[in-house]
Amino acid sequence: MSMRAAPPARDRDRGQVTVEFLGMTPTILVTLVVLWQLVLVGYTFTLAGNAADEAVRAGTAAAPGARQGACQEAGLDKLSGAWAGGATVNCTTAGGFVTADVELSVPVLFPGTVSFPFDVEGHAGAVEEEVD
Repeated sequence: MSMRAAPPARDRDRGQVTVEFLGMTPTILVTLVVLWQLVLVGYTFTLAGNAADEAVRAGTAAAPGARQGACQEAGLDKLSGAWAGGATVNCTTAGGFVTADVELSVPVLFPGTVSFPFDVEGHAGAVEEEVD
């Protein structure tokens, strides 16, 4: 009866790195998808705030009768098609103060496709300009 020597330790671990990598791949992909979605949510908040700022700036300079139209046009002007499609812009005036509210839909993974069932809101206000 002959005795075979045990294989060296490194031969027993052959393929272990590949198995570990394959096991971690789904975790890595899910983490990347979640991070990308968080980036999209943050970017949507940034776009909503900027659109509200632009809208209120245009609204304060417009005549009271044309305020909503100017406000809406300025609020939607810098939004790309993916975010402008579901956007709403409203301006109100009370006591010499103009406010703009912008609501944008948050896309799921890819802008321009499916959106989450909640909206991100941006709000801005400015003092109404005096007319000479």
